[in-house]
Amino acid sequence: MHVNALIGFLDGLAHNNNRPWFVWNKPAYDILRQEFEELVGDLIARVVRFDPQLGPVELKKSLFRIYRDTRFSKDKTPYKTQFSAAIGDRSKRGLAPGYYFHIDYNGILLAGGGVYRPDPATLLKIRRHIAAHPEALTRLLRTPRFKRTYGGLAEEEALARPPKGFAADAPHIDAIKLKHFFGIVEVDLTKHPSKDLAGDLAGYFRDLLPLMTWLRAATAGKAR
Repeated sequence: MHVNALIGFLDGLAHNNNRPWFVWNKPAYDILRQEFEELVGDLIARVVRFDPQLGPVELKKSLFRIYRDTRFSKDKTPYKTQFSAAIGDRSKRGLAPGYYFHIDYNGILLAGGGVYRPDPATLLKIRRHIAAHPEALTRLLRTPRFKRTYGGLAEEEALARPPKGFAADAPHIDAIKLKHFFGIVEVDLTKHPSKDLAGDLAGYFRDLLPLMTWLRAATAGKAR
């Protein structure tokens, strides 16, 4: 897709986040949205080839709407300033690991995936899987491609103390404290433009596959 045009549109939207501006520029948005849909469709085709365990993926449901839900937010700006997509089995309703990426108005590509904001039962399954099989997480973190691209699990949010039922000296206690389990890579497309965006994204997601496989094993267990 025309990434520079997308960044320019999103930058304009960020500085004019209102309905009149959006309506006036709707023709440009429609073209960019179609290009983005084609990009995601290409990406899905690539991902399912190396990750057949992903489950059913619906293109239309992989795309996030640009309209913000402002019902419960103090921020009433009507539009998101990024184009984003999530690739995964939507029937699992966020309970299974998935892939995600977005491009924002600064030209930053964020790509990665895993499990974000799991429900308490799923979070407990993952934590108990780590405690019961610490060697599995050790292997994941040492996987060359995952380590090279992601550096490890993203430490965006974690408990200050071990969760109830877990010893402070348990192996991988820092991972057990995490509230989300995912990997993230960021690229400034204004400084490092992509010649094959779908190919680059597929590469990032291929390097994420060890985490996806590990999470599927972790979330398959029954929390007791």
